[in-house]
Amino acid sequence: MIKVLLAEDNKLNMELLTRRLEKLDFEIIQATDGEEALQAVRNAKPDIILMDINMPGMDGWEATKILKSDDATASIPIIALTAHAMDEHRSKADALGFDGYATKPIEFKELVETILSLTGGAHPNDS
Repeated sequence: MIKVLLAEDNKLNMELLTRRLEKLDFEIIQATDGEEALQAVRNAKPDIILMDINMPGMDGWEATKILKSDDATASIPIIALTAHAMDEHRSKADALGFDGYATKPIEFKELVETILSLTGGAHPNDS
């Protein structure tokens, strides 16, 4: 089972993504801001992180910068979740070490394929 940390401050987005990913047998750990995400990474050791960029307190940019600069967490793939589709945001995400970039509204099938690609996981329909 692939363990996914979902860092998302929007309650509706959190519930929707959690429900849909759990139906595919992903284990979901939730965080609502960057600080919670950092703590969850240390406690739960996820296989992959879905990181909302715009969150209160510590945002996804800062949390990712911290995770990617720490040898203990740098190898965990992180997918940016954002409403911003502009090239400058993608460039910033690449520079900070994000491994993927998903714009909202999320294309769920594409997101699942990216998760599986980055974790080496088998597609749920293949089991």
